[in-house]
Amino acid sequence: METIPFDTAFRERVTKNLRSLTRRELRLDDATRAAVAVVLVGNDDSEASFILTRRPLRLRRHAGQWALPGGRADDGERPADTALREVEEEVGLELAPSDAVALLDDYRTRSGFLVTPVVVWGPQSPTLSPDPEEVHSVHLVPLAALDTPDVPSITASRTSDRPLISIRIASLGTTIWAPTAALLYQTREVLLHGRPTRVAHFDQPRFAWK
Repeated sequence: METIPFDTAFRERVTKNLRSLTRRELRLDDATRAAVAVVLVGNDDSEASFILTRRPLRLRRHAGQWALPGGRADDGERPADTALREVEEEVGLELAPSDAVALLDDYRTRSGFLVTPVVVWGPQSPTLSPDPEEVHSVHLVPLAALDTPDVPSITASRTSDRPLISIRIASLGTTIWAPTAALLYQTREVLLHGRPTRVAHFDQPRFAWK
């Protein structure tokens, strides 16, 4: 797996590639507005990475699931405000409003949320203090882990005519499913390659929303 340095060239590459996407916004209808943060940081090896969390294992719903930092929007909040607030609440990383640089496509979840992904620039060596009430663990995953021939995996669903998408993260020994997998796939396609790939049509497995 080829590494991607978290350096000026990477920042210029991402900034340029983000211009390739004309964001698709979905109607809210009866969904609840939410946002997640794709926080771009450097890990201990100075690799371009993103912050991934695992939800507490004791939750009644979605226990132990892998997710980007994020959550339900407060009244009147913009997606960037929600994403930055949730990053600070979940993993203790305070970022400035100017660090939120772009929005990716909206994604409607089976559990009734309309999620807006927010691309955020983080520091080279972030100091994270995860809140155990919010997350079980937090991880810096190299973006290069998304850019391999086996990513993504697309399979047929037994409950709908929409395909399922998943991403295997070998370093964590786990497979991530939509909605997080869908958002990460678009992250790879847009940020690393400048391809305006759409992901709203991907479905979620039943265990991800029941």
